[in-house]
Amino acid sequence: MTTTPPTTHKDTPAAPAGPEPRSRARRRRDTEGRLAHDVDVWVASASADGVPYLVPLSFDWDGEALLVATPADSPTGRNLAGTRVARLALGHTRDVSVIDGEVADVLEMDALPRERGDRFAVRTGFDPRTLATPYRWFRIVPRHVQAWREENELSGRRLMREGRWLV
Repeated sequence: MTTTPPTTHKDTPAAPAGPEPRSRARRRRDTEGRLAHDVDVWVASASADGVPYLVPLSFDWDGEALLVATPADSPTGRNLAGTRVARLALGHTRDVSVIDGEVADVLEMDALPRERGDRFAVRTGFDPRTLATPYRWFRIVPRHVQAWREENELSGRRLMREGRWLV
């Protein structure tokens, strides 16, 4: 019986070189493009005692805040209303924009102006106002934004701090 010697790090072929890192200005443009054109966002929240929860939600971006809707009595609905913070992720793991946001408004369905609800429904293809389950609207304002693809973009990934773009 022949045994194969274990592979060492030196025996492993080098990973192919990736694309050059994007400038911070380009990463901001890419993030703003995702906000304007993506329809779904991962929303991470936690209860007051720290139990995490993660769900994908449809959203609409108005240039200032992301508008999402979720059942009022769901873990996410309770968490967003209770702690007023969320971490959002757009894109996939090798091209991600991570947004730490403040829940600026928690609104009952009929408290949002009709035009804004209509815009959400048209953009996302989902209208929570028509459902029997009680939903709420949540306006999430970005406070911190980071964007990166690979390891070569970890440096300079912070694009917004305390609600102000850095680039």
